[in-house]
Amino acid sequence: MGLALDEARRAVATGDVPVGAVVLGPDGDVVSRGRNVREATDDPTGHAEVIALRAASDRLGRWRLDDCTLVVTLEPCLMCAGATVLARIPRLVLGAWDPKAGACGSQWDVVRDRRLNHRVEVVGGVRADECGLLLQRFFETHRDGHVVR
Repeated sequence: MGLALDEARRAVATGDVPVGAVVLGPDGDVVSRGRNVREATDDPTGHAEVIALRAASDRLGRWRLDDCTLVVTLEPCLMCAGATVLARIPRLVLGAWDPKAGACGSQWDVVRDRRLNHRVEVVGGVRADECGLLLQRFFETHRDGHVVR
């Protein structure tokens, strides 16, 4: 989670919401990293999880990441939860829960939906206070009219 938090902090430099992700291989080594880049790239799919999953697939030369773990600082949204299922990720480790838009147990539970062909084990709340505080500070600064760079 520490590496994912490092990625989240890097997202702030481009004005992106501080969310970071890391894909770990079966041996626990880092396969890829990602952070939110929607503001930096004007890409609506530029979420940390999507960036990390794409990079892992590129590095491993396959789309099935069925021996990897996705670690992310914030509970994935619908798009990212769907991408996690489609990548056949077996385990998701998340930091802060997202009660407004989370799709891994909060608002929806896409990753464990029995109607889909793959389900993901979810380990939630890892360093949740630290992950949540990073987001809270970011949004407080933006609400006050300041831009975090």
